[in-house]
Amino acid sequence: MTTLTAAPTVGRVRPTRPVPAKIPFTRVLWVELTKMFDTRSGFWLVASIGISAVLATGAVIVFAPTNELTYDSFGAAIGFPMVVILPIIAILSVTSEWSQRSGLTTFTLVPNRSRVIMAKMINSIVLGAASIVVALGIGAIGNIVGSAIAGVDTVWDISLNQALSIILANVLGLLIGFMLGLLIRNSAGAVVAYFVYGFVLAGLTGLLATSQQWFADIQPWVDFNYAQGFLFDGNLTGEQWANVGVSGLLWIVLPLTVGLFLVRRSEVK
Repeated sequence: MTTLTAAPTVGRVRPTRPVPAKIPFTRVLWVELTKMFDTRSGFWLVASIGISAVLATGAVIVFAPTNELTYDSFGAAIGFPMVVILPIIAILSVTSEWSQRSGLTTFTLVPNRSRVIMAKMINSIVLGAASIVVALGIGAIGNIVGSAIAGVDTVWDISLNQALSIILANVLGLLIGFMLGLLIRNSAGAVVAYFVYGFVLAGLTGLLATSQQWFADIQPWVDFNYAQGFLFDGNLTGEQWANVGVSGLLWIVLPLTVGLFLVRRSEVK
């Protein structure tokens, strides 16, 4: 029999494979933005911002008394659906990786999960701020049309500073939703948690403040729901800005940090 021997490999140098270039963060941003619109539910949820703004504006024109046809009335009517819709958009932008089982693909292509989460958060904030500006623009058109129909003077009772504080208030509310999505990572659970936070917990803390003076004294510092209301009123004092900052640190920054820590170390299936 003939014995086959392998060729000697001494001195042979294997060619090194080139390291693939890191995916640019702008591309991660673009991909995460398109993922917010690439399903019917995502598209119509974002579209519902403009639809609800138009419906709320029309309701004010039809049903509001003549003396209440002011820009503030239109802004208040439009603001209520914004408080509900924007946090849900932020929640779904995070939980979609787990609910649609796309997380394994996403985090394989971009192993640094912090970059993906950061892109989702930036897109949510930009989309939320832009949506509020569009909604306020629809309200401004409604204010002009409504006062013209009623034959009264157009009243602009929201200053630029107030409009900016309203935008900030809604963006912070959006971050509450984003934080819950990051902690829970389940669409239904995070949405339910947000409604409990926004409506049930707010009522309980309000009841506690009316019955316990010690809590009433510290409520602006520990109850972000309460402190956030200062932003909707506008013209904040220095102490009120401090209330927003401290309560926001407790309810947004710290839970977001914990959520990011958990996401970076959780198993993705």
